[in-house]
This record gives sequence, structure tokens and C-alpha cells, in this order.
Amino acid sequence: MPTQVGLISLGCAKNLIDSEIMIGHLQQEGMIMMPEPDLADVLIVNTCSFIDVAKEESVQTIIEAVNARQADPAREKQKIIVAGCLSQRFNVSRNEDERLPGLLPEVDAFIGLDQVTQVAPIVRKVLNRPLGDESLDTVTAKPRFIPDYTTPRFRLTPGHMAYLKIAEGCNHTCSFCIIPTIRGQHRSRTQESVVREARSLVEAGVKELNLISQDTTYFGMDHWEGAGRRAKPTSGVDSSRGESLASLLRELNKIEGQFWIRLLYTHPAHWSDELIETIAACEKVTSYVDIPLQHISEHMLKVMNRKTGSTYIRDLLARMRRGIPDLAIRTTFITGFPGETQEDHEELLQFIRSFRFEHCGIFQYSREEGTRANKLPGHLHHMTIKARHRELTSAIDQVADAVNQKQLGRTRAVLVEEEGIARSEWDAPDIDGRIFVPAGLPVGEFANVTITDHRGYDLVAS
Repeated sequence: MPTQVGLISLGCAKNLIDSEIMIGHLQQEGMIMMPEPDLADVLIVNTCSFIDVAKEESVQTIIEAVNARQADPAREKQKIIVAGCLSQRFNVSRNEDERLPGLLPEVDAFIGLDQVTQVAPIVRKVLNRPLGDESLDTVTAKPRFIPDYTTPRFRLTPGHMAYLKIAEGCNHTCSFCIIPTIRGQHRSRTQESVVREARSLVEAGVKELNLISQDTTYFGMDHWEGAGRRAKPTSGVDSSRGESLASLLRELNKIEGQFWIRLLYTHPAHWSDELIETIAACEKVTSYVDIPLQHISEHMLKVMNRKTGSTYIRDLLARMRRGIPDLAIRTTFITGFPGETQEDHEELLQFIRSFRFEHCGIFQYSREEGTRANKLPGHLHHMTIKARHRELTSAIDQVADAVNQKQLGRTRAVLVEEEGIARSEWDAPDIDGRIFVPAGLPVGEFANVTITDHRGYDLVAS
């Protein structure tokens, strides 16, 4: 009988692709994926550890799986494998007390980020090990894996949309972020590889390609060579130096068919006039940009080691607004960062009110082991952080109401997600608001609707 495998995927879209790749390899080896964990011979938990909340969710999910196995006689022989960022982060820790095999001895095996393509033989190895054996630890330091268009993958997203990972890792050293430690240095796929995968997705019926990586704007820069051509932390997108995000978008735009190309996870340091002009010129690239800014105070941006200053950010946003017609900008900020003064907070509050982002999110700062921010002086009281978060959230709510009010009466192209629910090019999947549309519009297809009302962050159309 074929091996039956269950998989729980936690975290972001980048993690979801890792799950899709694991499923692709498992199915290629004849294994059967089971939606019910209690029926699986092996249960894989693909974890996230970006922030404390994500770590807690990952650990809780693992513990629940272990407890369920212990409580159910039918699952007593089930093997549990922990994969993903949590595994990678803590299995290569220099501190032996932090290593997961010692903290979670009930887990049968740990898989790192470089082992997603080796999951099938690892599953077989685990199944052949006696119950109660010491945990199998396959995690290796400094991940190097990047997917290719030939990499087996089973998509978990609806048929009409897909995430397309164009690179892995990150070269930035933001003081609050642990991602470079977990996922390694930035490594781009080749432009040809991305385009070939995109073409196959479109031919399979995908209507929306969401480009993702830790830093999509750095695409191709790690391949630049020659004197004076190597990319720096603040280098802008420049196709004259080699493959870049701009050249990739132009090639993707040439693919035949009706579909959207959405740009997520861009870093402000790498934006250029060429990139702005390219987005404006490519009709399939949505007028939507995801650009996490983190703060607007010069003081806080320096402490965060963001490589961009307040004046730079304000100028960039103005150029984006001028250069890309009908642009929707999504951003996120961190409140309560160590050393944040009341003046820093007020500057951010005023900036949010005045700039009127189409989509905006606020993260409360949380201490992360292994980051420079964790050791900074001036950590704020949690009640201060909560109060500032409430004030910023209130401002965002007011801006969202004003932005949505301006949508009334507009006719917009939408992609129907499910019966009665759609998204416009201004709305990314799983992040932004929805548009309630008349029943009967074909799911997975484009339609034109007129906005008639709004409900919080969502719109109503006829």
C-alpha cells in the first residue's frame, strides 16, 4: 500500500511554495497526500519562525500533533516530521540548549530548507526507523536551494492564481529581521527559468501570477559581474548591468494570454526610474506595489538599518505616484521599536494620515533572538507599544474609509475568487480586502463591475 502523508503548511506564501514542492516530490515518488492527519502514516508540519507569534503557532501545532498521536491508538505508529523555518533556525543554533531535537524529542525527524526536494527518501527512512529512536536531524546550515521550472510542485492555491518564487534569501541586514540567518543570502533564479515556469502556469489556466521572494527588487543583481557592476545594498534596478526585475517583467509581459502580474515584497532601496517606467508600460503588470517601509522617522530608519532615509522614501513614493497610473501602494510599519520616541511615533502617524496608502498594516515590535534589535537599548513597555498600535490602526481605518469612498461609482476589472467574491488589481490574495460581486459571475475569470458601496475594508459592486 502506498505511503500516506499529511502536511500542515504554516506561514507566508514563500513557505507555501516550499510545501507545494514537497508535495510534488512526494507524489512523484508514488506517495498519497491525505487531508486528514489522523489517516496519515507520516505527518509533516512546515513551520514559520519569522516573529514570536509565528514561532508560537508552529510550536503549538507540533505539540498538538504529538498529543493527538499519543491520545489516538490508531495514530500510535504515525511519524511526525518538522520542516521549514523553525527547523532551520533552531537546528543549526550554536546554543545546544536551543536545538529542536533536544527540545522536541517526540518529533521523528527535522527537515531544513535545503531538504525540501529530498523529502520522499527522508519519509522512507523515518518509516523504517523503530519507534522511540532518536530524532533524525537532516538540517544543514546556510541554505542554497532555489527552485527551477523543472522542480516538481503541486499547487495548493486555487486554479486561477499562483505564487511564483523568483529568488530565495536576502542580503539586507535589517536590525529586526532574522530571515537572512534562516534562509541565507539572496540567490536569484535565471530569468529564463522564471519565464518558462510562468508560461506553463498561464497555459494551465492561471490568471494571476504573484511574484514573491524575500526581496523581489533584488532579482538578478546577485548575478551582475565585472568591475563597477556588482550590486550594493542600495543599488537600483538597472537592466544595463544584467538581468533585473525590470527585464523580467518585460519578458513576462510578452507571454500570450489574459492574466495579471503582481509584484510583492519589494525593498525601497532598489527601486529605480527604470522599474517605475517598466511597470507603467507593461499592461499585464498590475498597478499595485507591495513595499514594506517599516518607518518614516530618519532616526528609526537608521536604528532599523534600512538603508533608506525619510527624504528618499518620500521622494520615491512621489515618483511612483507620478509614474504609474492609478497606483495602489501597500506597505507595513513597525511600531514600538527600541528607542522609538513620542516624536518618532507622531511623525509616523502624520505620515500615514497625509500619504493615504491604499493598503497599510502595522506590526507591534517583538523581540527576536539572534537579531541586533534584541540587544538594543530603549525597549518600550508593552502597554506603550499597544497604545501606539491602537492609535496608528485607528488612523489607518480612517484612511481606508476615505480611499474606499473614492471608489464609489468606478467600474473596475476584477478576478472572481469564488461565488460572489472577487478582487481587483488593487487587492492581493489573502492580504487585502474583497469585493462582493453579483452571484453567477464565472469563478476564476475576469469581469467588469461597478463599485456601489463599501463595508470596512471590503467593497460592494454590481
